[in-house]
Amino acid sequence: MVAEKVAAQVASLGEGSVEVIELVDVASQLFDWSARTVAELTARVATADAAVFASPTYKAGITGMLKAFLDRYGTNGLAGLPAIPVMLGGAPHHALAVESQLRPVLVDLAATVPTKGLYVVDSEIDSLDEQIAEWWILAEPPLRRLLT
Repeated sequence: MVAEKVAAQVASLGEGSVEVIELVDVASQLFDWSARTVAELTARVATADAAVFASPTYKAGITGMLKAFLDRYGTNGLAGLPAIPVMLGGAPHHALAVESQLRPVLVDLAATVPTKGLYVVDSEIDSLDEQIAEWWILAEPPLRRLLT
């Protein structure tokens, strides 16, 4: 839900559509390097206009599923892709995980990460629209420059 709302906000900058990829649907194939479904997903992400990468915080980091998916990209595998990191967590003290754990992986794959990531605490999900609006104030200008 959080990633979808962020993606819709980003898509509002242009005429693009939002496609959601749930890694849980291909979890059993993530370590099968011959899995066509996962290869197709990685290709779609790499050629998208922009991508929101979202993960719950797990042990102050990203989930193994997201890491396994991102490991399928070679050096510069996301070169130039505008990427927005988003994480959810159970406590505010993990808020830096989005910047210290997810952003570096995206940057290492040569994605363009022009904004601060968004971290949402589970217990504050009722104010998600307000949190996204607050994040959008700073995120929108650089994303607009990249996407329009």
